[in-house]
Amino acid sequence: MVRCQPGMESRSASSRPPEHARTVRHELEQSPLYSEELGIDLAQGTDGACFRWFLASLLFGARIPETTAKNTYLAFIRHGLTTPAKIVAAGWDFLVSTIMREGGYVRYDESKSAKILRDCETLINSYGGSLNRLHECAHDARDLEEKLLAFYGVGPVTVNIFLRELRPFWAKAAPDPLPAVERIAKELGVNLTRYDRKSLVFARVEAGLIRQRHGLKRIAPSQALSQEPSKPHGGRHAKDLTPPVERK
Repeated sequence: MVRCQPGMESRSASSRPPEHARTVRHELEQSPLYSEELGIDLAQGTDGACFRWFLASLLFGARIPETTAKNTYLAFIRHGLTTPAKIVAAGWDFLVSTIMREGGYVRYDESKSAKILRDCETLINSYGGSLNRLHECAHDARDLEEKLLAFYGVGPVTVNIFLRELRPFWAKAAPDPLPAVERIAKELGVNLTRYDRKSLVFARVEAGLIRQRHGLKRIAPSQALSQEPSKPHGGRHAKDLTPPVERK
């Protein structure tokens, strides 16, 4: 697909017939959430559902192919490792030798296992294993993001992945759409301001735009919106916190 040259995007979008814009909006508004594709119902509001999505977000935020992230998440589920306590009890050796191997990890399996274990321990020690409790403890949207960024190896991309599908269900979940999402919306002539950001429809539109961008760029999600920059010591003060998709 030939991309518009700088300064041509608005003309290209405006030149499309109104029925095309309506069709695009309708398709985007019907998009499944990424959590739904994994069988996670965030509308339940349970600690179990929230933790499974948090675990998936940790995997999708890593520098691995999307299929590897999905397969690794399914390996956790297949072995019944669906709570932080169960993952801690399983231990590092099992995660490396069984979960990561079944997921298709060929690199970073040991370090990723250690990060997941450490984050599960933090969740247990700081919030009794409950992400809903973490949400309750946050003063506002910014504090919620700060608390998530305090987890080891978690950066802005992972936080965005986790919170964007929780906007309709968590009062304090309010991450801004990634610049790439806003850019592709403009290219498609979709006005994001017409939607309530806290609505489920907006979450579906956002998920659809991410998939649309992958189609335009012909790359996997984990190579675009779902890669976390390296962060050796946790927290938000890493040397480079700019998601790869946002780099010019």
